[in-house]
Amino acid sequence: MGKHRSTTVVAVKHNDQIAIGADGQASFGDTVAKSTVRKIRKLSTGNIVVGFAGSTADAFTLMERFEEKLGSYSGNMKRAAIELAKDWRTDRYLRRLEAMMITINKEEILTISGNGDVIEPDEDVAAIGSGGNYAKAAALALKKHGSKLNSEQIVKESLNIAADICIYTNHNIIVEKP
Repeated sequence: MGKHRSTTVVAVKHNDQIAIGADGQASFGDTVAKSTVRKIRKLSTGNIVVGFAGSTADAFTLMERFEEKLGSYSGNMKRAAIELAKDWRTDRYLRRLEAMMITINKEEILTISGNGDVIEPDEDVAAIGSGGNYAKAAALALKKHGSKLNSEQIVKESLNIAADICIYTNHNIIVEKP
């Protein structure tokens, strides 16, 4: 997770609702290149939402491959994620891509990495990117002590907390639900 700077993506399942969000900052070295990048995309007619961290071009390549896998496996997110992770680990071209993804549907959250990992979070919170650990800690605390908040509110607040701490994360936040 450490090398994927320039963003924060967090997904939360709370009270049987799942939301995912990301900030909008793209950095080039230690300079803000753009502050309104959209790092969240709806796939499969909106039933699956993907958030990415890392190189934008690499992330789009992975999202395209993931969408192909979704088509091949009738929209089964977990199966598509596993097959993408297998390809990502073994394909010479894909192995060079530097990005990570979090995918959600109405039931589950998955983190997909280039190491061949497909991880279902234990605490129903997943986060990636430079501010990922800050957002994850905030989301876990909010879930534990802020049960009045819904999943979208927890995502937004945890991203705002991460943006206050991480210089590669801003307050231009987009939150989506499947």
